[in-house]
Amino acid sequence: MDAAADDKPEISDDTAHQISVDPWYQVGFVLTTGVNSAYVLGYSGSIMVPLGWIGGTCGLLLAAAISMYANALLARLHEVGGKRHIRYRDLAGHIYGPKIYGLTWALQYINLFMINTGFIILAGQALKATYGLFSDDGVLKLPYCIAISGFVCALFAIGIPYLSALRIWLGFSTLFSLMYIVIAVVLSSRDGITAPARDYSIPKSSQSTRVFTTIGSIADLVFAYNTGMLPEIQATIRPPVVKNMEKALWFQFTIGSLPLYAVVFVGYWAYGSSTSGYLLNSVTGPVWVKAVANLSAFFQTVIALHIFASPMYEFLDTKYGSGRGGPFEIHNVAFRVAVRGGYLTVNTLVAAVLPFLGDFMSLTGALSTFPLTFVLANHMYLMVKGPKLGAIQKSWHWLNVLGFTALAVAAAVSAIRLIMRDSSTYHFFADL
Repeated sequence: MDAAADDKPEISDDTAHQISVDPWYQVGFVLTTGVNSAYVLGYSGSIMVPLGWIGGTCGLLLAAAISMYANALLARLHEVGGKRHIRYRDLAGHIYGPKIYGLTWALQYINLFMINTGFIILAGQALKATYGLFSDDGVLKLPYCIAISGFVCALFAIGIPYLSALRIWLGFSTLFSLMYIVIAVVLSSRDGITAPARDYSIPKSSQSTRVFTTIGSIADLVFAYNTGMLPEIQATIRPPVVKNMEKALWFQFTIGSLPLYAVVFVGYWAYGSSTSGYLLNSVTGPVWVKAVANLSAFFQTVIALHIFASPMYEFLDTKYGSGRGGPFEIHNVAFRVAVRGGYLTVNTLVAAVLPFLGDFMSLTGALSTFPLTFVLANHMYLMVKGPKLGAIQKSWHWLNVLGFTALAVAAAVSAIRLIMRDSSTYHFFADL
């Protein structure tokens, strides 16, 4: 590695955003916000329905264990070479050199762009569902709701300059999450108690469709737990950064994941194989209660999107921002209006053109979550810790690298197939 040192990009801690200021529990809530985002309202349909009780339950628990392990590996590499690497691409560049630096940045950009596009679709669905509770005239169609959602997300992005500035908004995010999860669980439980026997069998389909659907569900499993931006989140944590990050991860994968399990399992129990891809469309109950749940999902999605867009904002602010004055100086606000507004406009346009939420989750898991969280994490750990690892440990990490690479390829093919199928069934700017 030393011989290639001259070819490596300069690794710098220069950033326009705050680092090393947040306690571990605030970072834990950031991670939990991602896990319990309104995406959880789709997992009963996208994970449990294709996999069934045994496959879905075992898959969720196994994905949690593997994700915890992979994220812990990545967290332990944060201070490689006696230097903090506050961006994923910086860490990859330090270990591999400039080509992998660029590849990692591209993968991460795709990952975050796809997640943010999915969030805007999800917010649009929540708005449309709210409107549908009070009117069935069909005037407010999904593309319009997506446009409104993108505009609100842009307003929030302009007002919150960096990730650490979320602070009180993380409390609101947790409150909103609890509101739609509790309402979904309570209403689903009530429906499940009064409903006749449900069908929990896996939907019948051709052998090839069944295989591709199962692979897509596996991609959804890893998508559920992982951010693809752990070094950027870890950059905000106070020293000791590794020990504190491990505390935050344990919080995420224990207490922080309980709401996810509750809504996924209760939703599937209540409706079986007929569970909707957006659980709040399946529940019955008072209109005002369902409206509260949908609006809570909308507002939580706005906050969650900001977390997953923060690496792109940090890059743009650091590279192109003025670096002068406070974040609410007129010129800095104007910069965020132009740059962040432009970025989210593109996100919103893609969301409106291809509003297939489940397909976006699968494709995101395939193209970036698998490579960033599992393949690169294990291989970078081998590169850094290899001389100290025994033969069995090395074999284990190589098995992870090769296995998850194969899964990533298979999941990408499956997701593209699903998008092509849905694109032929529905038209662009579809009102789903």
